[in-house]
Amino acid sequence: MSAKKQVLFPKHQLLLEQMGENIKLARKRRKLTAIQIAERADIARTTLYQIEKGNSSVAIGAYFNVLRVLGLQDDFLKIAADDELGRKLQDLNLLK
Repeated sequence: MSAKKQVLFPKHQLLLEQMGENIKLARKRRKLTAIQIAERADIARTTLYQIEKGNSSVAIGAYFNVLRVLGLQDDFLKIAADDELGRKLQDLNLLK
């Protein structure tokens, strides 16, 4: 079974690309090479390259392992943490 390619709208692809750039900058601030990060995250160097480019086909686990190596694993908890729309929808249901 082949993996299905994820299709994103351009504005959403830009968000992934920004995240990739943030990861790349975090690596460089720590003065770590791409090879060091890839080895510590147990991923291929090319996978790290794809992460730093914001590729949507890379598994979320690979993104997490890179963040873990950089000491940024708690940033994963920020994903969907502020569900403003969901809370508004919940509040609307309470009014009924």
